[in-house]
Amino acid sequence: MTKDIQLKDFPLITFDKIRYGDTDRQGHVNNASFATFLETGRAELFYKELHGLLPEGATFVVANINLNLLGEVFWPGKVDIGTGVIHIGNSSIKVLQHIYYNGKCVAIAETINVQVKNNKSLPLSDEMREAMGRWFFDV
Repeated sequence: MTKDIQLKDFPLITFDKIRYGDTDRQGHVNNASFATFLETGRAELFYKELHGLLPEGATFVVANINLNLLGEVFWPGKVDIGTGVIHIGNSSIKVLQHIYYNGKCVAIAETINVQVKNNKSLPLSDEMREAMGRWFFDV
């Protein structure tokens, strides 16, 4: 994971508003809010861009998340979220995400997301694999 990647380099870019309720007692955005910002980026990918490719009753769940916090974020404002697919498995998709605040990378995360149906992993369809190629991010 490298913080040298710029927001413009990501195949999918979105943003989230920083809410007053995201702050902790020190006035920083709480670390749990970073996970929410990352979820915004993943939801754009899995449920907006790929919505029609999910089999009926299937969804994606987070199986693993590795989040590195690199800088402080304060309210009010917004964060920009870059998201890209870095690995496609049998039923899983690994994404790399960066969070930027005022143009600076403040968090890096890799998340493994598994497609499931009826609480069991579900292999990705050929159509899903092909569509993921659009969001592939070679780092």
